[in-house]
Amino acid sequence: MSQIVSKLQTHSADYKENFKHNESLAKQLHERQQQAAVERSTRAVDLQHKRGKLLVRERIEAILDNGSPFLELSPLAAYGQHNGEAPNAGIVTGIGRIEGLECMIIANDPTVKGGTYFPETVKKHLRAQDIAAQCHLPCIYLVDSGGAFLHLQADVFPDRDHFGRIFYNMARMSGLEIPQIAAVLGSCTAGGAYIPAMADESIIVKNNGTIFLAGPPLVKAATGEDVSAEELGGAEVHTRISGVSDHFAETEQQALIRVREVISHLNRRKNRPVLLREAAEPAYDPAELYGIIPADTRQTYDVREVIARLIDDSDLHEFKSRYGQTIVCGFAHIHGIPVGIVANNGLLFSESALKATHFIQLCGQRGTPLLFMQNIAGFMVGKTYENGGIAKDGAKMVQAVSNVNVPRITLLHGVSHGAGNYGMSGRSYDPNFLFSWPNSRISVMSGDAAAGTLWTVGQKRVLRELENPTPEEIAAAEAQFKQPVLDQYAHESDPYFATSRLWDDGILDPVQTRMALALAFSAALNAPLPNDRFGTFRM
Repeated sequence: MSQIVSKLQTHSADYKENFKHNESLAKQLHERQQQAAVERSTRAVDLQHKRGKLLVRERIEAILDNGSPFLELSPLAAYGQHNGEAPNAGIVTGIGRIEGLECMIIANDPTVKGGTYFPETVKKHLRAQDIAAQCHLPCIYLVDSGGAFLHLQADVFPDRDHFGRIFYNMARMSGLEIPQIAAVLGSCTAGGAYIPAMADESIIVKNNGTIFLAGPPLVKAATGEDVSAEELGGAEVHTRISGVSDHFAETEQQALIRVREVISHLNRRKNRPVLLREAAEPAYDPAELYGIIPADTRQTYDVREVIARLIDDSDLHEFKSRYGQTIVCGFAHIHGIPVGIVANNGLLFSESALKATHFIQLCGQRGTPLLFMQNIAGFMVGKTYENGGIAKDGAKMVQAVSNVNVPRITLLHGVSHGAGNYGMSGRSYDPNFLFSWPNSRISVMSGDAAAGTLWTVGQKRVLRELENPTPEEIAAAEAQFKQPVLDQYAHESDPYFATSRLWDDGILDPVQTRMALALAFSAALNAPLPNDRFGTFRM
């Protein structure tokens, strides 16, 4: 056994202060997630029920296996944007089990602007498809959407990663034998009509489900033809005449049952490429994570205290524990799943980068999934370190991260700045999942560092405008110069700013992180390991 021995003083004033601070952040997170999930206008909800429709989360619950967890992704997408009119970005995505198979569910929320697509809706939909492609997860589309939000068409239609990419991804995944299943539960208009048309199998609901490239108003304007929505593209048309849809459902409930029936005939089985153990709880209470993370992000702490509350038995087989001590590497299990952990414990030096590179290669050789735990202000700078080749040592780490052929999950549990974000498998490096904590901060550098850098560059220009300034005047000018930069970085490095723009796959309550990581690793292990090779390591 190599169980981590915690040195946490749970009765200390610092612990109690940290606990109170982080517990309040977790409470705020849950309140915001709840608001985004359920706060809808009474009119929109009543209209759904009047039409015999379920709400989006009721639909998801209906197709999941009894007792299946649901790993929701990006629940606060578009948070604080569009005057609050796009909660959840109008779409719910996540991973759950259907007929024993882990599936990616992508479900429109028609109570949000009729399920139309804002820029963040498109980004969230595409991100779910990216995860499904990486993890080889069947995709279930619960369609009820008016298509693109026309007022923002320039931000959702013409570019590479806009609305049309959805259908390209469906075609590519189907070609890779990743099933694409659609249930048309409401409107499916214009480009959105291609979702059921390109699905491997599709289901449509009588009276509510419609599929057409142009709805009745546009048909009338273009051709002068008067036609009802049901006559133009209803369930009877598409299952009996056009053949666009494969299965007819009398009711929405029947359609959701049909989804489960389709999944039951996929003839798929999960072949896990790793050796699982029986799960065991950590030796320490995960709730203590609230007291470990400092309220002040500039304070340091031993990352082993965090690891001990995430892994089975708090048992970490540490690698090179005496070398490159500003990074912790080691083998562990999370809910019985073997993982290799790479966790920051200070700045990245050449030694820590080389240690991490070696460890990442070992995980690739052994087929062990990787968990990157980011709390990193960056690589060490200065003449001594540049002369020592820290750039090429950091490049070795980036090579290893970029090419290792195992699932990678990244957790931002502290700050994430500069090249440290890159070396530690940031968003640019395509981790299978990336989650953050409510205390996390992400930016090119800290606000203090950015303000100091810009002041160093710009102070001569500022001071030229003052005649023989006193030290007090210089200090006041410096403070006035720096404040807008500090305010900007405080706003833009906030985790809610990040998650709103889908820079992560969701903010996690620290206490719920262990389960979320287990579900994410389990989903990632549906895909076979690719036969990737490393690039050139600059020696």
